[in-house]
Amino acid sequence: MQTSDEEIQKLREHILAEIDLTREMSDTEIRAIVSEKCSIYGKQKFLKLSEQEALEQYLFHSLRKLDVLQELLDDPEITEIMVNGAEHIFYEKRGQLFESDKHFTSKEKLNDVIQQMAGSNNRMVNEASPIVDTRLANGSRVNIVLQPIAIDGSAISIRKFPEQPFVMEDLIRFGAITEEAAEFLKVLVLSGYNIFVSGGTGSGKTTFLNALSQFIPREERIITIEDSAELQLIDKPNLVRLETRNANTEGVLPITIRDLIKTALRMRPNRVIVGECRGAEALDVAGDEYRARWKFVHRTCQFLQRYVEPIGNDGFNGDGTAASGNPKPDCVRH
Repeated sequence: MQTSDEEIQKLREHILAEIDLTREMSDTEIRAIVSEKCSIYGKQKFLKLSEQEALEQYLFHSLRKLDVLQELLDDPEITEIMVNGAEHIFYEKRGQLFESDKHFTSKEKLNDVIQQMAGSNNRMVNEASPIVDTRLANGSRVNIVLQPIAIDGSAISIRKFPEQPFVMEDLIRFGAITEEAAEFLKVLVLSGYNIFVSGGTGSGKTTFLNALSQFIPREERIITIEDSAELQLIDKPNLVRLETRNANTEGVLPITIRDLIKTALRMRPNRVIVGECRGAEALDVAGDEYRARWKFVHRTCQFLQRYVEPIGNDGFNGDGTAASGNPKPDCVRH
C-alpha cells in the first residue's frame, strides 16, 4: 500500500504534537513516539510489517535527519546525490546515474533541509546569499543554489567520501596508477617538490591527494586550506585545517582562500595544501617568494589556463601573464 503525502503529513503533525518542546529529546525518545504512531496507523490501514517499518524510518528521517536524502546518504555504494527541486532526486551508484523514486513532500520541506545543512556548519543561505558551499557531519561536500537562481527549484549537490580514505596501495590495486608512478611520486613528496593535482569534476583529485599525503613524514607540520573541508589526511598529528567563510547580511566579512594563504605562511608550515585554486590565489602559489612553502596544490581542470588567461584586476597583467612572475610547479599530476 502506498501512503499518500497528505497522510504522511498528518502523521508528522500527530508526532510533533507529542514531542516535548521544553527540552531536548533524544533520538531514542523520538523514535519511540514515531513507532507508536506508525503502529496505530498500520493497524488501521492494514499495512504489512515491511511497509510499516519503511514508513517509520521515513518519518524519523524527516524529523531528525535529512528527510528523503538520509537513505541515500546511508548507502555506502552511492557517491553523489543531486536534488533538482522538490520533485526530482538523482544519485550516482557504481558510476551510473539513477533517478530516485522518492521526493520531498513540498518546497518548504526542501528548504527546511537546506537550512539544516547550512546551519549545521555555521553557514547562511538565503535570498541575499543564494549560493553556499558547506559540508555534512560525515564529511560529505555540499553545494546549494536556491531558487530563483536555480530556476526550476532549489538545487543541492552532495559529494560523498568513503569513511576510510583510499591509500596509494588501493589506487594501485584498482589500476588507477602504476607502482612505478607511485614510487616516483613518493620520491617527489619526500624531496619536498611542489606538486599540482589537476583534473575534471569527479576525476578523483581529492581521493588521489589524500593517498599522496600518506608519503608526508609524520613529524612535519601541515596546513590545509579549503573552501569546504574535505581532505582526510591520515596519521598527521601536527595538522591545522583552515576553511574559508562567506560574507553575510549581518556584516560578517568574508575570509577567502587568499586570506588563509597569507595566514598559513605565518604558522610555520612544512607543507601547505591548498584545496582549490580558482582565482587570484593562483598568484600566491605561483610566485617565487612562496616557492619553498607549497608542497601540494589540488587544482581544477583549468590548471594551465589560470596562468595564461587574464582575470581583470585580480593581479594579472594585460597580456595575460602573472604580475608576480611566471609559475614554476615542479610536478603536475593530471
